Amino acid sequence: MYVNDPIADMLTRIRNALNAGHTSVSIPYSKLKEELARVLLEEGYIERYQIREASPVNQIDIELKYVGSRRQRRPVITGLKRVSKPGRRIYAGYRDIPWVLSGMGVAILTTPRGLMTDQQARRERVGGEVLCFVW
Repeated sequence: MYVNDPIADMLTRIRNALNAGHTSVSIPYSKLKEELARVLLEEGYIERYQIREASPVNQIDIELKYVGSRRQRRPVITGLKRVSKPGRRIYAGYRDIPWVLSGMGVAILTTPRGLMTDQQARRERVGGEVLCFVW
């Protein structure tokens, strides 16, 4: 199946799996999606991810993270928002990188130095395309 916006598709699959209470979600593989999963793992939003060989397209299996006991279980990710879209790209210099919920969430950017969070981009003084917000 061809998707016009694979990043939005990935975020929607994660959002739907969280709403349904699933423990994991499978996403078609790409290098950008793998890097996005790496950033989510480093920030503590997911438990783990792994690349699974499959035909015709490899898959990224993401294990979602929840907090609380069995009855009061809540997902760690409460919101995902795609910012830059294929029809309208949003770029920001390091001084103009938006804050997500006053620093409680993260903005994920593509920069010349790879995918990174808003905090890392400000620290390294590099701007780029704002992919999404996660909180």
